[in-house]
Amino acid sequence: MSSPIISGTIQACVLSATSNIIAQFLTAYRNDKSFVTDFKPIFQFVLYTILSTPPNMMWQYFLESSFPSTYASPSKSAIDAASKSNEAELDREEKTHEITEERLSIRNLIIKVILDQTISASVNTLMFSLAFAGFNRMGYADAWGEARSQYWGLMLAGWKLWPLVSLVGFSVVKSVEGRNLLGSLAGLGWGIYLSLTMGGQTEVKEL
Repeated sequence: MSSPIISGTIQACVLSATSNIIAQFLTAYRNDKSFVTDFKPIFQFVLYTILSTPPNMMWQYFLESSFPSTYASPSKSAIDAASKSNEAELDREEKTHEITEERLSIRNLIIKVILDQTISASVNTLMFSLAFAGFNRMGYADAWGEARSQYWGLMLAGWKLWPLVSLVGFSVVKSVEGRNLLGSLAGLGWGIYLSLTMGGQTEVKEL
């Protein structure tokens, strides 16, 4: 496993554990109870993050290699020099690598957001539900039933935030590692938001 994936996974685990601790604190505060850290859900959440982060990062690498965020285009100065047949300026820009500039590929951006918010979101949602059903020692039939019952609720809730995160990540953040950090930070805020709005529904709150 490559170093960026390992460091990205560790980073995601820290933020996932932090999210769960904050969620527990806010739940205790809402219920007017003393805050006592429950390490079981923290362990489960970190374990799920360890299992899910590497394939998700590899998915992001695949998307970027298949649909690059940018493409090379002649720079404005190069176009201007070419229109004036200024060979000396063109030679200078070629030597200094200024003859082209990177531009955002809107087509690839749209493709990546759609794939990320359909295929990836569906797989992650099902795996999340199945993993936590397994943590709670459910049998396969019960776990699958639980995943099916939670599917659309989690997907619709996620679509209120994650398309925007994907859009910003693919259009602004250049590296997969940076996008993983953005996703982890968004997940931290999302977990806190859900803990305040879902009223203790653990299976949703811990997403």
